[in-house]
Amino acid sequence: QVQLVESGGGLVQAGDSLRLSCAASGRTFSRYALGWFRQAPGKERQFVATISRNGVNTYYADSVKGRFTISRDNAKNTMYLQIDSLKPEDTAVYYCAAATTIYSDRYYWTHDKYDYWGQGTQVTVSS
Repeated sequence: QVQLVESGGGLVQAGDSLRLSCAASGRTFSRYALGWFRQAPGKERQFVATISRNGVNTYYADSVKGRFTISRDNAKNTMYLQIDSLKPEDTAVYYCAAATTIYSDRYYWTHDKYDYWGQGTQVTVSS
């Protein structure tokens, strides 16, 4: 089992950058593919980005491609989401999630593949 805690959210202006972090407990962090999702008020949870266990393979939602960068440091049990050129439509609660998988090179973009979720961190972008 793994526990996930997000941090790094806040109130920023359009065009600013943020780096979100997702810290995990336990010693099996490298056994999980990881992902970021977000949920805006009144909307369904939306896939943002995912990264494989080995950190080599990544995949992004079209809406964030080129502005968001997902990465992980297995030695530090931490995943990151670098967000550049923030837009008001990026306003949401951002969640990190972990998917149990035996495959080191696979990633997942559907929320039903994920077993563990953090509590979320709020990102608010003003125009």
